[in-house]
Amino acid sequence: MHVTDGPQPMWSPTSWRTRPIRQTPIYEDSEALAAVETRLQSYPPLVFGGEARRLKQRLAAASRGEAFVLQGGPCAESFREFTGDIVRDTFRVLLQMAAVLTFSAKVPVVKIGRMAGQYAKPRSSAVEVRDGVELPCYRGDIINGFDFTPESRKADPARMETGYFQAAGVLNLLRAFSRGGYANLHEVHRWNLDYVRRSPQGERYEELASQIEDTLAFMKACGLEDNAPQYEEVEFFTSHEALLLPYEEALTRVDETTGRYYDLSAHFVWIGDRTRQPDEAHVEFLRGVDNPIGIKVGPTTQIDDLKKLLEILNPEDEAGRITLISRMGHDKVRDLLPPLLEAVQKTGRTVTWVCDAMHGNTTTSSNKYKTRAFDHVLGEILGFLDVFEAAGAVPGGIHLEMTGHNVTECTGGPQCLTDADLPKCYETLCDPRLNAEQALEIAFQLSDRLKRIFNRR
Repeated sequence: MHVTDGPQPMWSPTSWRTRPIRQTPIYEDSEALAAVETRLQSYPPLVFGGEARRLKQRLAAASRGEAFVLQGGPCAESFREFTGDIVRDTFRVLLQMAAVLTFSAKVPVVKIGRMAGQYAKPRSSAVEVRDGVELPCYRGDIINGFDFTPESRKADPARMETGYFQAAGVLNLLRAFSRGGYANLHEVHRWNLDYVRRSPQGERYEELASQIEDTLAFMKACGLEDNAPQYEEVEFFTSHEALLLPYEEALTRVDETTGRYYDLSAHFVWIGDRTRQPDEAHVEFLRGVDNPIGIKVGPTTQIDDLKKLLEILNPEDEAGRITLISRMGHDKVRDLLPPLLEAVQKTGRTVTWVCDAMHGNTTTSSNKYKTRAFDHVLGEILGFLDVFEAAGAVPGGIHLEMTGHNVTECTGGPQCLTDADLPKCYETLCDPRLNAEQALEIAFQLSDRLKRIFNRR
């Protein structure tokens, strides 16, 4: 796939540099940028091509209704949150959610973290103005700093190197958690966070954990070994938006097994709503790497452009290659999604549809905090499922911005957070995240619906 015949020009890891590009920082020191890129090219890959191929198989299963995708993590990872506790807590909330969804739907849940690389963020404006002072906008820790000073907001290529080493550290910890016994189903009660355990969601989860333990005990009594890898380990994949192309290019390598190029910064990378122009740089880069890739599909998505993207990015119609991530908003999803779904169905192409219920539901609170309402997040997911049930199509999964920390960034949910609660623990540097109780409540709210959807297939 890294060499394309026919109407598409030849591809290389650098061919994106000949195309128009959006959402890119301006680095004043080109020599420093080149030096960082050269060093990154010499560093070991963060993931392996075989892992990305395995994820592609799992996503193909989700496109057929044989699995369900759970993708979650922070909106933008912060260098200052590079701690074991934060990684662990987000990981175990995803494990809890997956346990709830698996027990209900009776299909495997594909677990993907927005982790170990989600350091860059697209912005609606290139500048930010405060009290009459204009500075470059904050684009994520891998590009510049959050502090509103000229020094902090300057794009610094050295941050890419910091991002690489932090991603390596997070990945190392995630591999340890997923394969070192922490994710063992016999430890299912331990996944409950202390502050969640005291909540109604914690009580419901403990009941489910007890049912899982009873099931495991029954299987052992029937002669099945309780130390099988399926009990002791979980597959956990990483993802981020492929936004900062110098970083992505530097970590793109030829896979020795297949001879194909992979972006080995993550297993799954996606194109955002602001960078999916068919003839521009981000699409050009991703058409040549063999990872499974996502495409954000929003209210401005045109059917003809979407069809063109599917042709460019998946000319062989490989199952699991393309995940379409719908982000419409709770009040628009039932109107805007059906025409796009129908158009894709008519092409006959295989895609996996996932609902991003966060990005279309961002508002500003009465006290000037960027927030999201829990009911709107849940409402978009339910609307997404309604659309797919009406069309007789397979819903592939959900995509959430969330954390295991007890933040107060989204209103509503089981804690009934209001605008007045937002300042108590508002820590995000970019978009608001669901906390663990809110995220787990999403899983419980979906459980009966998914049981109905998957049990009749």
